Amino acid sequence: MNRSTEHSRIDLPALIAASVTVLLWASAFVAIRASASHFGPGALALGRLLTGAVALLVVLVVRRGGLPPRQAWPGIICSGVLWFGCYMVALNWGEQKVDAGTAAMVVNIGPIVIALLGGWLLKEGFPRLLLVGMAVSFVGAGVVGLSTSSGGSSSVLGVLLCLLAAVTYGAGVVSQKPALRHATPIQVTTFGCLIGAVACLPFSGQLVSQLSQAPLSATLNVLYLGLFPTALAFSTWAYALSRTTAGKMGATTYAVPAVVIVISWAALDEVPGWVTLLGGLICLGGVAVSRLRGRPAPQPTASDADRPAAGDAPVPSTETTG
Repeated sequence: MNRSTEHSRIDLPALIAASVTVLLWASAFVAIRASASHFGPGALALGRLLTGAVALLVVLVVRRGGLPPRQAWPGIICSGVLWFGCYMVALNWGEQKVDAGTAAMVVNIGPIVIALLGGWLLKEGFPRLLLVGMAVSFVGAGVVGLSTSSGGSSSVLGVLLCLLAAVTYGAGVVSQKPALRHATPIQVTTFGCLIGAVACLPFSGQLVSQLSQAPLSATLNVLYLGLFPTALAFSTWAYALSRTTAGKMGATTYAVPAVVIVISWAALDEVPGWVTLLGGLICLGGVAVSRLRGRPAPQPTASDADRPAAGDAPVPSTETTG
């Protein structure tokens, strides 16, 4: 297979896995909104993570997945504490302090953090189409955020919490990528979720108290969050991340606001305005651009390879990153 064919080939399993993740993470926002009035930020995160960890451990035992190798643990611990733990608590808390539009705009800095850290720390580079697509999607997320903003004043604490959520999300994803070089996606997801649950154990008393008072529908929402947007969606995310770059996976999550609009429309009968729909379409357009593959560098023909360079000067490399 020549290089141009390899560049144009679509990794269908990774694409399907990423699509499942986007759909389930979008549904999580609806479930969180339905449970937020009955559970505190930390209790909601702990309930979700405990449910997900138990489900993942059962799958791991049945599949005889075993423990991850020693080289994978630094990335698993970092992603577990930062992404599964800190991110979920900060996001739940921040969304209680600011309106949904402001939260959406601030949290969507996360994929940009992933692209910057991935390009720097993981040596993924900064592909032009990826950066252009992310810029377009960020504009779309801003349009969605402005259109859904209540127009009220947002607290400084709420904005800082959403910013913390964005940064810990980005750092957690970049930490997870090296772990996937040594461990399977199910191992990385299972123990990352378990570490996140352990980090949230200080909220266990609050969770027990609020479970006894919450209606059945709110408790079922917590179980749903743990089984599907956590156990399943984080597993499909890790699988897709193991087959592509962190930057491209981060850009894919810009499709979430558009899917949230559709789910809220169908499940909550919240009819979006035309500006909100426009912002969702811009998000999807940016994701499409970010997933495009750059044109591969032309390969020299046999006659070119045999032809000496002018003046016998060394020819600089034309290989590009990404």
